[in-house]
Amino acid sequence: MNIEELKLRAAGGDAEAQFELGKAYECGRDVVVNLWESVKWYRLAAEHGVVDAQYNLGVCYYEGIGVEEDMEEAVKWWRLAAEQGYAFAQLCLGYAYKCGEGVEQNFEEAVKWWRLAAEQGNADAQLILGVSYKNGCGVEKDVEEAVKWWRLAAEQGNDKAQYYLGVCYYKGTGVEEDLEEAVKWYRLAAEKGNEDAKEALKDLQNGK
Repeated sequence: MNIEELKLRAAGGDAEAQFELGKAYECGRDVVVNLWESVKWYRLAAEHGVVDAQYNLGVCYYEGIGVEEDMEEAVKWWRLAAEQGYAFAQLCLGYAYKCGEGVEQNFEEAVKWWRLAAEQGNADAQLILGVSYKNGCGVEKDVEEAVKWWRLAAEQGNDKAQYYLGVCYYKGTGVEEDLEEAVKWYRLAAEKGNEDAKEALKDLQNGK
């Protein structure tokens, strides 16, 4: 579909076309970049329930892209997307509750949204859910549960989760102590540039 046809469909009320036109104006795809125009079309699509548009509009309000920064508006649109099951919106909404940005701080609510995203396979949500269990923040402390979520994130290539899992195997936290497994996960994280993992490997080589 060329840009002129996309504009016609968007102007005619086609919600998906409105979303695609919003992306086009944000990225400069076949049109000159115009962030204000991008937000305008995202908003129309979002009001029609297009979940990607709701999430993107939330990001625009969060980062001040084409609109003034407004965390409450960001949360409003992320919530609508999150309630439709959009994992990235669930992740962002969880962080909003953790930090008390745009909503009253509520660690239990943060964990609720992170869990929904994590259960959909979002590695960043799996990582932070593991951290929540490790620290007992918003949920009862449970290191074995932390390991479970870090493993899921690590298997998807999340370097922080790989490092945390390495630490667990090195210290025997939530799993049986296993130096070979620790080194395995440290190496995987280090290969992705994780500095903590590099330091851990260096310490092992130096006999620390």
